[in-house]
Amino acid sequence: MNRWLRLLLAGMVLAGGACTSLSPLQREQALAIAAQAQSTLDTCDRADACAEPSPLRALGTRAYAQSAPESPHHYALLLDYGQDALLARLNLLRSAQHDIDLQTYIFDEDDAGHLVLDELLAAARRGVRVRVLVDQLSALRHVDTLAALAGAHRNFELRIYNPVLGRAHINYPMYAFAAACCWRRLNQRMHSKLLLVDGIVGITGGRNYQDDYYDWDPAYNFRDRDVLVAGPVTREMTDNFEAFWGARRTRRIAELVDVGKRILREGVPVLPHPDFELPERARRMASDAADDALVDDRLASAALPVGEVEFIADLPRKHRRSHEGDVAASTHGLRELIASAQSEILLQTPYLVLSPAAQDLFRELHDRDDPPRVLVSTNSLAATDAFITYALSYKYKRRYLRDFGFEIHEFKPFPESAPIDPEATGAFDVQWRQDGTPVFTRATPPDSRRPLGREYSALRWSGFSANQPVPLARGGVRFGLHAKSMVVDEHIGVVGTHNFDPRGDNYNTESAVVIDDPAFARALADSIRRDMAPENAWTIARRPRPPVFSGLEYSLAKISEHLPIFDLWPVRYATSYEFMPGPGCPLPLPPSDPRFRDCYEPVGDFPEVSLGLKSVMTRIFTAFGAGLAPIL
Repeated sequence: MNRWLRLLLAGMVLAGGACTSLSPLQREQALAIAAQAQSTLDTCDRADACAEPSPLRALGTRAYAQSAPESPHHYALLLDYGQDALLARLNLLRSAQHDIDLQTYIFDEDDAGHLVLDELLAAARRGVRVRVLVDQLSALRHVDTLAALAGAHRNFELRIYNPVLGRAHINYPMYAFAAACCWRRLNQRMHSKLLLVDGIVGITGGRNYQDDYYDWDPAYNFRDRDVLVAGPVTREMTDNFEAFWGARRTRRIAELVDVGKRILREGVPVLPHPDFELPERARRMASDAADDALVDDRLASAALPVGEVEFIADLPRKHRRSHEGDVAASTHGLRELIASAQSEILLQTPYLVLSPAAQDLFRELHDRDDPPRVLVSTNSLAATDAFITYALSYKYKRRYLRDFGFEIHEFKPFPESAPIDPEATGAFDVQWRQDGTPVFTRATPPDSRRPLGREYSALRWSGFSANQPVPLARGGVRFGLHAKSMVVDEHIGVVGTHNFDPRGDNYNTESAVVIDDPAFARALADSIRRDMAPENAWTIARRPRPPVFSGLEYSLAKISEHLPIFDLWPVRYATSYEFMPGPGCPLPLPPSDPRFRDCYEPVGDFPEVSLGLKSVMTRIFTAFGAGLAPIL
């Protein structure tokens, strides 16, 4: 039998296996077995489900008491630090009296994931209705875990959104088959993220449920941002969650092929729970979540009173064929806000890849007689977790700087003053000098990333080079930007899940909280500006003009950039600059300042990157990657 015939037969077998499904009778049997296994024991008989008091939940009670239909009152709290974001979630889960609704793209089985899952199950056992909705491509790792959760407790239910091939998990061959048979559906993911407690307090933003969103990964973590909101806007959040919970693409886990067969074959297993990698860290976080004084001092007391809050969110119908080509609610709302800008836009996105419509919008803004200033905070190649996406962004830097007037600041992999907690990663032994400054000693193995952590689905299985941060010239725990936020005219603040990219426009469902309040907007602006500060980011600016033929070089580079396939012009328009403070340069300057090059030193296109094959690959994808824009 020749090689091609063997491959054809293997493909046919794979296709047959991938497309198998449970019969209606098998589905009902699996659901019945799971329901019968569910515990009915409630550990509390009080009306409040033995909820613990929480200053964060109290914000919701207070906001609703202060609100009237014509005069809503809210409280808003930025969650910049990963440790704070996890602390807030655990504290709120323990305060739930009636309902917990959790919606996320990624839910991992690591320390952070297990800690949250433990709290969700504890809430269910004391009488709280708990509903968890996870996208298929990033759901819990093991079929046994899902099968166990299907029969865990009558008050707990987990559902999977858009299970391609009718399964909870798909392996690489199944992924390849799904890409061949149903590429668009494979890419239509639920990127929305939401935690609601008793319908009065909600959290949304960039974070998923995985160690690297809370500074708990020993190799690579995300500098991310959430916002906690308390008040009447949570009704809109609840309605949006209900739409996804009952959507036609949402499935109960016991009726999925792999989970259902596991239950039919062996029954509902005991819920696996491996030991925490760093048990003392988990214990300390669990203890802190019960400390009302700590939560109040660190979190609740920092909440800002604000007026009206808007929740702009896509619905599951975005994924219906009848809605293809429509401008989704989240995209429409964000574009309207950008178009309304008069003086300044602060835009923060991990992946600076713009759709044609977004490019037209920014070009129109720049063409105004008095255009708003547009400052962009995004990842450097050294910091990003999405190498190919960065390559495409790199291709269009001339356009971003010259045609759109962007001021771009690229996040460093080892930021000095960003809201991060290197000690929490467990990657360092920490000692302290006499002057109080820390000394970190590397104590963990080299960088090791997992496909589950990827937020862009199309290239999830595309290989090591696409799913790994690039190698760096020095070691240490690396941080990459993941926050998705915007401030318009220092008056309107936006925190959400949308990366301002084509995936968010066309494939993913997204959501965002919009707060029209100067105090909140200033707080968010200060947070973004800190990420753009010289100690945390490099500034992108035009290279010095060549002494001769500068106009010809620019024209040839622009022509090369516009070619649909090839872009092989060897000299790029822009490069990275490092601020060099001194007597004549006390403060950072924008690239438009005539003194910019007196105070900034060029440090190359890819500072901190260990140059080699990756650099070559970047240029390859710069040359050939334009067609990937819609799925990135």
